[in-house]
Amino acid sequence: MADDTTAAAPLAGDPIAGDGTTPKIAVIDVWKSFAGKEVLRGIDLEVTTGESLVIVGGSGAGKSVLLKHLIGLIQPDRGHIVVDGEDLTCAEPAVCLAMRKKFGMSFQEGALFDSMSVFENVAFALRRHTRMREDEIAARVHECLAMVHLEDVDAKMPGQLSGGMRRRVGFARAIALQPEILLFDEPNTGLDPITSAAIDKVIVEMRDSLPVTMVTITHDMSSAFRIADRVAMLREGRILAVAPPEQFRVLPDQYIQKFLAGEPLEEEEVA
Repeated sequence: MADDTTAAAPLAGDPIAGDGTTPKIAVIDVWKSFAGKEVLRGIDLEVTTGESLVIVGGSGAGKSVLLKHLIGLIQPDRGHIVVDGEDLTCAEPAVCLAMRKKFGMSFQEGALFDSMSVFENVAFALRRHTRMREDEIAARVHECLAMVHLEDVDAKMPGQLSGGMRRRVGFARAIALQPEILLFDEPNTGLDPITSAAIDKVIVEMRDSLPVTMVTITHDMSSAFRIADRVAMLREGRILAVAPPEQFRVLPDQYIQKFLAGEPLEEEEVA
């Protein structure tokens, strides 16, 4: 286990906005335990408006738990999640619901409704949360599918799609309601390198063309460096470092360099 001096080193987390502006998302001293096991251990992290932040780390580091805190699916034991200056950990339920509408989330492997066509999957939230007419919904669905380069697949069922296509349908569904914040949960899991690179290209295109802030969790460093404005390393429930990709690659921390090289840790580093 890393000692406290490593976890609190200056590597961890200078936010890119140093001008006093309110961050889009602020995670402040967040702690979370399950069955007595600490999963998040004092997370401090800021995401500025319009940036693409990628959170990396090994299995069990707490990445998915942290992502679920951002959208309010999990409440912290201690600490605060602040979105656009609004503290979601102590807000009224109606406020939390309104803030949640600012988010779009793409789950692992797309998480599509298998009994619905591609069109119905993307249209689902539009029908549930808007008063759009059917012709307006159809136009928006086709617009979103075009953004992810999936024209002419709206009648297909998820089972007829490749893994990469299912991820892109998940992206289209996530952006349908024009969210301000997009969350990506392991968008490249199980994909071959070529398909993974194509998925990253779509994410970058969305980052560059849409007025959104992005947070992605992954353990794929090639993907992280392609899509990130900044990379945050999560280890044992703590933020170990935050830096732009070109700086992150050369950070002197031994754990980070072994992670980047895919080298096993020494026994004393694991204990």
